[in-house]
Amino acid sequence: MNPTTSANPTDPTAPSAPDAEEISTEKIATEKTAFDTGKADGKADSKGTDGADDRADDGAGEALAETEDLDPDDFDDPAKEPSGLGAAASAVAATALGVVALTGSWTGKFAAERETLIGQIKTSSNSTAAQQISEIYGDAWHSTALVNGLFALLALLAGVFALVRPAFGAPSAHPQPGWVRAVATAGIALGVLGLVISIGMYFDLIVPLPTAGAAQ
Repeated sequence: MNPTTSANPTDPTAPSAPDAEEISTEKIATEKTAFDTGKADGKADSKGTDGADDRADDGAGEALAETEDLDPDDFDDPAKEPSGLGAAASAVAATALGVVALTGSWTGKFAAERETLIGQIKTSSNSTAAQQISEIYGDAWHSTALVNGLFALLALLAGVFALVRPAFGAPSAHPQPGWVRAVATAGIALGVLGLVISIGMYFDLIVPLPTAGAAQ
């Protein structure tokens, strides 16, 4: 053994090995610093993403509120707009009824034949000519005029309805077709003409009933 070499391990002049406890403490402090830095970065990224999402949600909410504030009446609803079918049908019906009022119908013919039969039953062989003319011919003539007058009145009412229909109900963005107004006007004209003729026939103003002297 070399006497010049010191064998005491606690010699203060000899270099000491690194302390294990200090190394562990420094390592934990470094890892904690790195963890805190990463956590802070993650919070910043999350905050930025959440802010963008919040702004997007706010924009969507405002758009939805503006849509709900809109009045449904501002939009055109085709279901509320009148189709004009009723006015067109009334115009055609007015013209047809006017033609029937002028030319006659099976209803008027049936009423005339019925009155003729009743007149024949009422009169007898000893009845005067004036009575036979009034009961057999006059009543049948008046019945025909009455039926034709009713058709003329219906034609007049239908034509007027076709013309004034757009003034009632929901307003339409489209004006009434010209052919509807023309046909309705024609129906009114035919109705007025048929009504005048029927009144003249009923009161014997156009063609008077034959008299007993003329019959003899």
